[in-house]
Amino acid sequence: MGWDVWLLLGAGIVIAAILAVRVAHRSGLPSLLIFLGFGLLVGEAGFGLQFENPELAQQMGLVALAIILAEGGLTTNWNHVKRSIPTALVLATVGVGISIAAVAVPVHLLLGMDWRTALLLGAILASTDAAAVFSVLRRLPLPPRLAGILEAESGLNDAPTVIAVMLLSAATSPSLGSALLLVVFELTVGAIVGLAVGPLGVYALRRIALPVSGLYPIAVLALSFVAYAGAVLLHGSGFLAIYLASLVMGNSRMPHRAASRGFAEGVAWLAQIGLFVMLGMLASPSEMPSAIVPGLVAGLILVLVARPLSIVLSAQLVRLARVDRLNWREQAFLSWAGLRGAVPIVLATIPWAADSVAEGTAKFVFNEVFVIVVVYTLLQGPTLPFVAKLLGLSTPDEARDLEVDSAPLEELNADLLQIRVPPTSKLHGVEIFELRLPTDAQVTLIVRDGRTFVPADSTRIRIDDQLLVVTTAACRDPVERRIRAISRRGKLAGWFGELGT
Repeated sequence: MGWDVWLLLGAGIVIAAILAVRVAHRSGLPSLLIFLGFGLLVGEAGFGLQFENPELAQQMGLVALAIILAEGGLTTNWNHVKRSIPTALVLATVGVGISIAAVAVPVHLLLGMDWRTALLLGAILASTDAAAVFSVLRRLPLPPRLAGILEAESGLNDAPTVIAVMLLSAATSPSLGSALLLVVFELTVGAIVGLAVGPLGVYALRRIALPVSGLYPIAVLALSFVAYAGAVLLHGSGFLAIYLASLVMGNSRMPHRAASRGFAEGVAWLAQIGLFVMLGMLASPSEMPSAIVPGLVAGLILVLVARPLSIVLSAQLVRLARVDRLNWREQAFLSWAGLRGAVPIVLATIPWAADSVAEGTAKFVFNEVFVIVVVYTLLQGPTLPFVAKLLGLSTPDEARDLEVDSAPLEELNADLLQIRVPPTSKLHGVEIFELRLPTDAQVTLIVRDGRTFVPADSTRIRIDDQLLVVTTAACRDPVERRIRAISRRGKLAGWFGELGT
């Protein structure tokens, strides 16, 4: 097929996936399952497009996960999660270790897997999926502390699980002590890089005036990947670095922060769609039947044993440390809300792409993980609202965040104009009422010497002022002509026949 056909096919899949998001949102079904379905549809079992390149899938998957984590950091409200960080850190480190062991031991005993493969499966399944958690839980009216724990955990636990899977997929696995030291080192380097790049990026964006506002969101995402790549080059955790750097930037006062968040959200959705479709194409439905029973058994162990055990033991640890206290209802909901999504499937491509793991074994693990993610996401995702209500944790009457964006201007068919007064402009000295703008236009804000204020009718305009004017779309042209006319000839421009054309 030519490139134009590929472009048409890709665009069609993206449009269909966007439409499917609305269906998923209404039904409570996680959209990732629909995206995986698209991948299966265009893959070998559907249209017959062949894709069996685990190395490429691994690299593309890790980049897509980095984008999703960057969006998660940028859109996470620090005020909501800061109280939950200690608990989330324990869940993302100690809880991950407990989950790996709690899956590996029963799988080894019940399914006869060798210890290395059992531990590898446990590590692959240990991480909750940030995309699944963000898309499902942000719609639930949960108490802020509980929602903060889930969000922060899903953003933080990718890093240690990726390190664990990499270590277990290596040709020679280090000793337990060496592995723990390596994990601590990589997480420390990732945290340092992320907490360094984030503030430096905010500082730079505040002081560098870019000529086009659309460049700011691109710069923010690029800075996030500076943290990711920089940490990887220093042998640290790129996932932890990109999440922390994005978290810092998303919660700092920087130019066009709302636009940066919106841009990151759109790119993350595109990454999710591409990632899940690619993973669906990578799967071989003809090989799935042999993995169904082992997958269901491993999934039951994960959902009913490993996740609850990791939550209970982590809760005891944070209680003993006196940093938090989780009651049994919160622990039960956290146990059920450990959603798995693209992350385990992407992690399953790591041993498949590694030469140290037998291809048949690695492919079987991939198929198992695929079955687990599909079945248990279908089981857990739609039932979360019911479980929250059953446990008395749903808070529908609690005030939710107000989302402020420029979209209402479009809904009102209005425009926002930014006008800078140059040194030679005769707008200097003109009072606001003397502009005599149409009734459907208003100067709403003036930026002067780095300070913003709402002008009165008698406020005089000065050189270097920035005026923000809100106007209806119908009045935009007359407003622009009037401003140009006064800038050229002053407030009596009309007497001189200046029409601002």
